[in-house]
Amino acid sequence: MSTQTANREAPAAVTRRDGTERRTAPRPPARRNRTGGLTSRVAVNAVLAVVAVYTLMPLTWLLIASTKSYRDLFATNPFSLGDFAFLSNLSALLEYNDGVFVRWMLNSLLYTVVASLLSTLISVACGYAFDKYAFRGREKWFGVVLVGVLIPSTVVQLPLYLMASELGLVNTYWAVLIPSLVNPFGVYLARVFSEGYVPGEVLEAARVDGAGEVQTFVKVALPMLAPGFVTIFLFSFTASWNNFYGALMMLNDDRLYPVNLGLFMWNQNVYQQPELYPLVIIGSLVAVVPLIVAFLCLQRFWRSGLTAGAVK
Repeated sequence: MSTQTANREAPAAVTRRDGTERRTAPRPPARRNRTGGLTSRVAVNAVLAVVAVYTLMPLTWLLIASTKSYRDLFATNPFSLGDFAFLSNLSALLEYNDGVFVRWMLNSLLYTVVASLLSTLISVACGYAFDKYAFRGREKWFGVVLVGVLIPSTVVQLPLYLMASELGLVNTYWAVLIPSLVNPFGVYLARVFSEGYVPGEVLEAARVDGAGEVQTFVKVALPMLAPGFVTIFLFSFTASWNNFYGALMMLNDDRLYPVNLGLFMWNQNVYQQPELYPLVIIGSLVAVVPLIVAFLCLQRFWRSGLTAGAVK
């Protein structure tokens, strides 16, 4: 028997009030409820498996359906393979209506990349200012920003349309780009990142060395905020890429459509033009690719940005 086992089984000594000691029998070790722990793990894993299947099923169907011809789409099981027609479907997608799908993809990239970069830069600058500068009404103005986070974007689309109509911006690129520059949630995240990533002592040292406020922000604070910048950019990128209702309200010219609005218009006409059905499916698959590429390329910064503030 080992020393550790002997010490564990030895009777414990209890000191009485009169100074004498009394030996008591050791307590038996508590038994772990292994059955309950195993049941909990199985239940959690089962829930996670259901959520994973629920999430991946639409994407799996989209990937399989994009390889089928129009006949096989309705003649075969949704998750079974038919004649491989992926390349022919892709070729038809790129050639339909003089390649309008390619124009829609370029429009989406323009709306998304330009708006996301400018929106992220504005959000980071505002969040940095809210964190590092003391000015009158700072917390009240930040409360207004938080109220903006709670307002659904669809609620403000009609006022934005009326304003754009008064300015003559309806049915132009600016009608979609300008509203995308405002991102209250990005301002909130930028303040959180600024509190966690930018020490005030570093800024004071830069000012002592003669750097101005703009130079301090650009050359000192902004590099420190790189993980936060990428995280906010990805959120803005996803929101701008999926911006459907705003484009639907503002645009009438199909040459200005983003890809999601263009696919929606095609889907509205599949009963009159059945040949559009495979194009809508493979177009939806192609439209997902830029989001996947963006997340894969920036995931290192994105992961580090999500853990900001978790550990002090």
